[in-house]
Amino acid sequence: MTVFSHRGALAFATRAATVAALAGLAACSSSKPNTAPSPANDPRVGLKAGLFDAEEAVSNMKVTAKAQSPTGFLGVTNSDLAFTGNYAIQGNYNGPVIWDVSNPNSPKLVTAFSCPASQNDVSVYKNLMFMSAEAANGRTDCMPGGVRETVSQDRMRGVRVFDISDIKAPKLVANVQTCRGSHTHTVLEDPKDKQNVYIYVSGSSSIRPAAELAGCAGDLDANDPNSSRLRIEIIKVPLADPSKSAVVGRANIFAGLSAPPRHGLSDADKAAASAALDNARRTGAFIYRNPQSGAEAALNPRQAAPLLDSLVKVRGGTGAPTGADSATLRGALQNIMNRTFAAAPTAGTGNQAVSDRSQCHDITVYPALGLAGGACEGHGLLIDISDPVNPRRLDAVADSNFAYWHSATFNNDGTQILFSDEWGGGSSPKCREGDKPEWGANAIFAIENRKMVFKSYYKLPAVQTSMENCVAHNGSLIPIPGRDVMVQAWYQGGISVFDWTDPAKPFEIASFDRGPVDSTRMVSGGSWSVYWYNGAMISSEIARGLDIAELVPSQYVSQNEIDAAKTVKWDYLNAQGQPKIVWPPSFALAKAYTDQIERKGCVSDTRISAIRSSISSAERASGAARNSALQKLSTEIESERGCDAKRVDLLKKALQDLQVTVM
Repeated sequence: MTVFSHRGALAFATRAATVAALAGLAACSSSKPNTAPSPANDPRVGLKAGLFDAEEAVSNMKVTAKAQSPTGFLGVTNSDLAFTGNYAIQGNYNGPVIWDVSNPNSPKLVTAFSCPASQNDVSVYKNLMFMSAEAANGRTDCMPGGVRETVSQDRMRGVRVFDISDIKAPKLVANVQTCRGSHTHTVLEDPKDKQNVYIYVSGSSSIRPAAELAGCAGDLDANDPNSSRLRIEIIKVPLADPSKSAVVGRANIFAGLSAPPRHGLSDADKAAASAALDNARRTGAFIYRNPQSGAEAALNPRQAAPLLDSLVKVRGGTGAPTGADSATLRGALQNIMNRTFAAAPTAGTGNQAVSDRSQCHDITVYPALGLAGGACEGHGLLIDISDPVNPRRLDAVADSNFAYWHSATFNNDGTQILFSDEWGGGSSPKCREGDKPEWGANAIFAIENRKMVFKSYYKLPAVQTSMENCVAHNGSLIPIPGRDVMVQAWYQGGISVFDWTDPAKPFEIASFDRGPVDSTRMVSGGSWSVYWYNGAMISSEIARGLDIAELVPSQYVSQNEIDAAKTVKWDYLNAQGQPKIVWPPSFALAKAYTDQIERKGCVSDTRISAIRSSISSAERASGAARNSALQKLSTEIESERGCDAKRVDLLKKALQDLQVTVM
């Protein structure tokens, strides 16, 4: 979830400028997504609301378990996930919650460690756990209560390092302070450096004063090498002594970019805004016309209150504002807003320099390829990370259909990259019938000669209500061999599993959704992130706890493909540190490729049946007899290359890998 602190800072500055102006005046007087929503037919539409008793719709998957957050953490936002061994570590704004998921049908709470901050996104490396802290309430000692002082050495904004050798008792060993805090972070394992791991810090909040953290500079031009603007901070973690973790670099990967074009309101937004404006008129709100868009808008009561208070002070009064003060504000408001908007930078032209508040929201590294995908607010970046401390931008893309580039995922062979758009910041309903399907979606690109070429969009193909926060969010690949299949969170849109093997034609294959948390008002909930880990799809549910599901056979996925996926086992997983998927030799793998050849439809049923029979015979045999059967079939399937050469080659290799040395 994105808290738009950069926009919040602009709003604060706008309010400050408006107060000053008021006091002065008063004193004087694409391509479309492949799968379009189908509200009439989708069972996810119209589900009954509820926190723990919402109606559910499940398609082509099975929900195997639901775990409720423990006391002190239930009702507090659950954030991202990381995995180590048999454990799922779940971020929560009150601190990490650790679950034993060795039995995915029955997750068990291990511990819930109190350490309040935002967002408390987590990642792991062997016996270490890392956790992001960005908001001003984080303390170096993990205690509650926040920090009241404007400048304080007790404030924690950066990345915490924990020793989790004893998973039941995480031990804080380092607080690495950064200039903009850590909204998210990414652990990078450099294949050339076994003594350290590196952390790319994505911080999107305000720049700290140098009095609180030496070296932070928010008052310099972004092109100044000493500036803290337009930088990702890089932490080196010495594995021999993680307590010495420190910032070792600040990389400007934004240089030379122009601000991207932006889209306006969707039809659903316009309808909601019109209804809100009508209600504001009825209740006597202060109305003005946006000088940039020409649309009428109501001043938020929280903005109006200080302005009215300023009027009282300007006239030397005390107590509550009077009707005359309200009348003065109504008369002056349009001029105030004209001056305010004139002073603010104009977004959306695509001609000015990239905003000096721009940062990456999330960076996904793929160490095996030496590449990273940077989802960087206004742009999607392709980055060379062969030198971890000096990442280098290879390409950048922008899209007027994208509001906020949020996260990135490579396909397994690194020929494609998918970016998600968190339009509305994760707290807004952006899957309504009147919301364009290419807004708040995924954009899929082919990677050709280290450049990104747009192919298509994919958005959740089921409309949600105006009381459900819904937009594209975090997910990961499911290791189905020979295909690019991903499971993804959509907040209260639930979970969607889709195939993007053909980047121009992604399609959904499975889903899980609940009705709204509350049908009468917006209450945040739903899946923050969902990742495939050692056979299960594990989802961090914002309002409830943990959901675990698994795929079931369908017209889109066979049991053999599911079985082959389950042969892939990881010791640990950070979805933003994307591992290369390697399938161990198995008969399930050979059967999965056979199923895919059959699905292609260009090999006769008789021939498919014969291939399956030969694989089964080889599986029952052993030693030299097995090798002979496998070698014979490897030769025979060459005749099917005209149907699907790629999968025939994959099947042939799977058969050859099953052959054993016979003494």
